[in-house]
Amino acid sequence: MEEKWKKTAMFVIDMQKDYLLPGKFMQLPGGEAVIPNVIKAVEVARQRGILVIWIVREHDSLGRDVELFRTHMYGKEKEGPAVKGSVGAELADGLVIQKSDYKIVKTRFSAFFGTNLHPLLQRAGIDSLVVTGIQTPNCIRQTIFEAVELDYPSISIITDATAAATPEIHAANLLDMTNVGVATPTLKEWCA
Repeated sequence: MEEKWKKTAMFVIDMQKDYLLPGKFMQLPGGEAVIPNVIKAVEVARQRGILVIWIVREHDSLGRDVELFRTHMYGKEKEGPAVKGSVGAELADGLVIQKSDYKIVKTRFSAFFGTNLHPLLQRAGIDSLVVTGIQTPNCIRQTIFEAVELDYPSISIITDATAAATPEIHAANLLDMTNVGVATPTLKEWCA
């Protein structure tokens, strides 16, 4: 294993059924299409010995831990997205957490906000991040911008293993991230 991979972590953000599958009210258009690329990216990361970190949302069924603007989606008579223990909170088919991986549960956009992610990365000697998942202008962007603020020297987002509501939104957010020093390889480029 190359030394640089020992210091690299791959984030897999919000690749959960409630956000990806047709018919779900929080389904991200185009999200389902990136599942094969995320599966491939995780496979390559494991082959390289990269730490794979699954970043998921899991919420209280009553919505007591969601952002204020989402509280109307939860309650005794409703089951909002990514309720802890629900089928919708599960990873999409083909995505599996292995023993050597790590799982972070978040309740906000950024994977760093209110979690132990940063101390975990520091303890593991991680200085390089590779990001996959959904959705580019929300959870991915917030996580990446916070990583920039925390001075991670190398951050990449795999452009075709991530998605937004439209290609235009995705491209605009990738441009913003490029402007703060984030690398934007395709999966093929990253695998090379």
